Amino acid sequence: MESTSYESDLEETLGNRERLRSNPNLLYWYEQLYRYQFAHEPGIASAKILEIGSGTSPLKQFVPNVTTSDVLALDYLDLVFDCHRIRDLTEIPDRSVDVITMTNVLHHLKDPLAFLRDATAKLVPGGRVYFAEPFFSVLSYPMYRLLHHEPVDFNIERPVLNRVHGPLSTSNQAMPHMIFFSRPEWLAELGDVYDLKQTDVRYFSGISYPLTGGISRRFPIPAPIYKFVHRIDQALVRRLPRVLASFFVGTLVASK
Repeated sequence: MESTSYESDLEETLGNRERLRSNPNLLYWYEQLYRYQFAHEPGIASAKILEIGSGTSPLKQFVPNVTTSDVLALDYLDLVFDCHRIRDLTEIPDRSVDVITMTNVLHHLKDPLAFLRDATAKLVPGGRVYFAEPFFSVLSYPMYRLLHHEPVDFNIERPVLNRVHGPLSTSNQAMPHMIFFSRPEWLAELGDVYDLKQTDVRYFSGISYPLTGGISRRFPIPAPIYKFVHRIDQALVRRLPRVLASFFVGTLVASK
């Protein structure tokens, strides 16, 4: 990892965190994402949760019992470590975590399959991994490909980033989509550590994320109007995910 990229990513993460927290519509979008993501996790308020990639994330604002972590050395985090070395993490005992969660993190990892495999060392039997990642629908594909700064490369032979400049500045948005939708043989490689029959994939949000302005902008849409649009957007996405969805929410269940 290049030191100049690390410092740049650190500075950008701090800026992104402040912009997110000052954007009420974007915070609402995240709140609804977490509600949707953990809808089938009734004990989430008392579960032992580890979040990966917490640098910008507002999850702790809504789920206070989460243990936050990131590879970036940020003083507001509970843990700082490279998630690719999660198996060696002594601060969290093996087989002690109920839930591992991450939002827009898998597509930044050098080797997401290796991480998902090693993460099971910390999960209790039957523990869950939750994640939200870009979904490439008819609507979202041109947005991600042409309007978003992160790379989209579907022509990869393996879901691996060949060179990592920095934890935030290196990515391939296509990797998670390929693992869970177009390259089933990649997901099958995890069949010895996850019960893949219980793998769950749902769709979240179409235009309601860009209408917040995202991290880099802020559109002055009144909160009541935005919340109404968000509800309509999500209803339409549930009906026509392959046409309208911009994100997918996935769950993996560790083998018992």
